[in-house]
Amino acid sequence: MKKILVLCTGNSCRSQLAEGYLRHFGGGDVEVYSAGVETHGVNPRAIAVMKEDGIDISHHTSNNIDEYRDIDFDFVITVCDNAKERCPYFPTKAQKFHHNFPDPAKAVGTEQEIMAEFRKVREMVKSYSKQFIQEHLSTN
Repeated sequence: MKKILVLCTGNSCRSQLAEGYLRHFGGGDVEVYSAGVETHGVNPRAIAVMKEDGIDISHHTSNNIDEYRDIDFDFVITVCDNAKERCPYFPTKAQKFHHNFPDPAKAVGTEQEIMAEFRKVREMVKSYSKQFIQEHLSTN
């Protein structure tokens, strides 16, 4: 079983979306964790947009990177530039990957406009997560 850690700044949106999709696409072949260099709590809009796509992340928690120091990860994925720059050194064999997704929590406008940004980022994360599992964990 492969272990994946997804890192973001606050572990509230992008990393939570990625954790949900990586777990979904990876099935029983992966253990997926997400964390932040800070913890901001899971964003309710992230929970809502994932629910729209049939994935329940309402049980997710916002975790700090320090909580996972003793886990030997196979993959570490940073999903924002800030986390990549601030990511502490892990003495691990993990392969590191980076993709800078826009932060939907910074969206402004009406509720509909903000949710549209969350959906846009959700689809980007979904596509990336599906491709990541296919390229790095598929046994086909």
